[in-house]
Amino acid sequence: MSQRLVPELTEKVRTRYRVLKRIELHQPVGRRTLAHVLGVSERVLRADVEVFKEQGLIEVGPLGTSITESGIDVLHALDPIMKTLDGRAEMELSLAEHLGIARVVVVSGDSEQSEDVMRDVGQAAAHVLRTFLHPPCTVAVTGGSSLAMLAELMPQATSTQDVEVVPARGGLGERHELLANTIASQLAARLGGRYRMFHVPESLSRTTAERLAQEPTIAEMIDRIRGANLVVHGIGDALTMAMRRGLDEETVSHLTVRGAVAEAFGYFFDAEGHIVHMMNTVGLKLEDLTGEKMVIGVAGGRAKGPAIEAVAHAYRMDALVTDEGAARAILKKGEW
Repeated sequence: MSQRLVPELTEKVRTRYRVLKRIELHQPVGRRTLAHVLGVSERVLRADVEVFKEQGLIEVGPLGTSITESGIDVLHALDPIMKTLDGRAEMELSLAEHLGIARVVVVSGDSEQSEDVMRDVGQAAAHVLRTFLHPPCTVAVTGGSSLAMLAELMPQATSTQDVEVVPARGGLGERHELLANTIASQLAARLGGRYRMFHVPESLSRTTAERLAQEPTIAEMIDRIRGANLVVHGIGDALTMAMRRGLDEETVSHLTVRGAVAEAFGYFFDAEGHIVHMMNTVGLKLEDLTGEKMVIGVAGGRAKGPAIEAVAHAYRMDALVTDEGAARAILKKGEW
């Protein structure tokens, strides 16, 4: 009703929410950089920044502008309102029902179109993980850009916690910042916890994988990984991940013929969630995603829609964090 009565008020709330949100994601940030991120002039931005300063929502230091605790509280209070205004609340309910996932979070935008949206996905995933975190506990994480963003944007704990973070699988050879080992160490530091490394190549022959799994130190680490209370993982497009994993042409051709659309945990799935190929990796297996273990999937971008839907058919997820681009691709409803 208020939107119809005073539409300009709603638009002003949207604008200021967006500005404050970008300050939170990029802090400390200078006004010129912030204006560039938002696509507005510094002159237009100045008025909103002054209001935020007067209200104690931000603070300006030598390195730039940062959000205060009061500012974070305001954002949290506005989140459900903004979701209702732009239709994401209804989208989350529809997606949860369609995929059979209890909790779905959809951030605004499409990760393929904007790195800021990817940051939003990472921040939302960090928030979801915190709500599931009940020390003492062990968290297993995969590699990839979505999980790297989650680790970067996890708020810094002010005290130590009895939380151990472990890589879900072995993995060497990727960009260092995207490795599960790197993400585990960064996330543990943010959570005030501890971490364990797992220096095992990701792609092995079956014989080598079986032999390594029998080594006492590796077997002990595998037990820790499989006993994790929480699993946070990314979801990949099958052929993109096949190339990234360095699979040979014959295997890639096999994936294409079998209709592979998704990859997670070294498994490749078709659109119905059937396994069409499995890499010989050491670490977490699909059969480990059972019982009381909480499983959180993180992925965004329109192209990831089919992959997200496929893995939702393949195994249980307790929560999914994604963006509007992927959500629209999955729901395939013009009214969105």
